[in-house]
Amino acid sequence: MSERTIAVVGSGYMGGGIAQVLALSGALVRIADISEEIAKKNYDRLIDEARQFVADELFPADAVECIEANLEASASIEAAVADADFIEEAVPEKIDIKHDTLRRISAAARHDAVIGSNTSTILIGSLAEAVTNPERFLGVHFSNPAPFIPGVELIPHEGTDESTIVTAEQIVAATGKESARVKDSTGFVLNRLQYALFHEATQIVEEGIATPEDIDTIVRTTFGFRLPAFGPFAIADMAGLDVYSFCYASLQTRWPERFATPESLKQLVDAGKFGTKTGAGYLDVPEDRTPELVAYRNKAYVAIKKLMDELGPAPIHPER
Repeated sequence: MSERTIAVVGSGYMGGGIAQVLALSGALVRIADISEEIAKKNYDRLIDEARQFVADELFPADAVECIEANLEASASIEAAVADADFIEEAVPEKIDIKHDTLRRISAAARHDAVIGSNTSTILIGSLAEAVTNPERFLGVHFSNPAPFIPGVELIPHEGTDESTIVTAEQIVAATGKESARVKDSTGFVLNRLQYALFHEATQIVEEGIATPEDIDTIVRTTFGFRLPAFGPFAIADMAGLDVYSFCYASLQTRWPERFATPESLKQLVDAGKFGTKTGAGYLDVPEDRTPELVAYRNKAYVAIKKLMDELGPAPIHPER
């Protein structure tokens, strides 16, 4: 990364966090905003934040020196992107603002510079309309807070070149984060799943079944507790897809359409593929690796519980 020059356009909370991560990876990072004054103000904030993160042992001991050496505030968007290899757009989530910004980036950047957008909701194909040479454009969606959330969605549009995606994967990997490729679809993956859970949670509250506080407790201490180690398909495979099928049938007695059995689940169960216990499921974990997987799962859950006990409860409620 020391040979890469990167521009982050939009230096607020999200853009600034992304810039910190990229600077820590060794790249030369230039931030830009609607004015040089704002970019410089945000630069100072990012350095102050880094000092606090080091004090809190959240950043490496040399993080401030590294960020100071690799991060610059630019006079304008054009100055920031002029010689950049990669440009991350992180301006407010309004398509008109993003279109205007992407036009300015396209006009000033090298024709071969890869351009990413941190949008969380706007279709990448719609944003690509404002990009010259749109084959070098894709979504590169970091999550909040960017310095500490390890996953990044990569969202190519129909015209994105494969080399563009590979470059983005390399840049994300150099920061120590993990990337996943997803197709350009409303909500992408992260927010489609996140908002589906939130929608169901609000329904439960509105039906008077449980309070927000009790729902949060259930989520973080049961299925949510598993999620740092496993995604929904690994969890389903380990639980047993036949068990999932029975649970769907039960839910359908109250909500036949909302909890209709997924066709892919039905096909697997009908074929006798019940997950890890049969050696075939969504992820096709070999049956002989099941003991190893179970041992890893148990070790992970004990480690997560120890960490949560060490951290203590989140400071959400007033002290009693």
